[in-house]
Amino acid sequence: MSQSNYLESIRRLFRYYQGLGAKAMEQLAGDELHFRHEPESNNIATIVKHMHGNMLSRWTDFLSSDGEKPWRRRDEEFEDTLETKEQVLKAWEEGWNCLFNAINPLEESDLEKIIYIRNEGHTVLEAINRQLAHYSYHTGQIVLLARQAKGAEWQSLSIPRGGSKQYNEEKFGKDKGRRHFV
Repeated sequence: MSQSNYLESIRRLFRYYQGLGAKAMEQLAGDELHFRHEPESNNIATIVKHMHGNMLSRWTDFLSSDGEKPWRRRDEEFEDTLETKEQVLKAWEEGWNCLFNAINPLEESDLEKIIYIRNEGHTVLEAINRQLAHYSYHTGQIVLLARQAKGAEWQSLSIPRGGSKQYNEEKFGKDKGRRHFV
């Protein structure tokens, strides 16, 4: 894979995880964003608040300043203060917009540049991969919590249980105009 294909692929993957989390949260009422499996776990609103803080810190001045900004208050990200669905969705979009404003202008030549996160050097490529892993991890938590909060009312975001055969028949029955994942 060429590095320009890497950049296209990574942008698609980030969009995929942004959309996956958004689709999960769309199914929820405001109070369901505060569902906790057990008292010490994070809820969706708190996970979004953490991702928002991380995204603003990591992607603001991405190529020119340390990804752990002095103004970031990470511990406060785990305080459940986003009260409404509107606040949660605004933080979600704001974080992702910051990310895309940083990665959309990147070019192949940027991928080997060294940037810092907590004073530790990473190539831009390594830093992007690090954040992709972090955000996909938390998006998975959001989807799981949303599914638990909705129970039987949950609408699957992928192939519904028992639907693999039908899904595959539809996919393999199409013209082989192959398309990449996402």
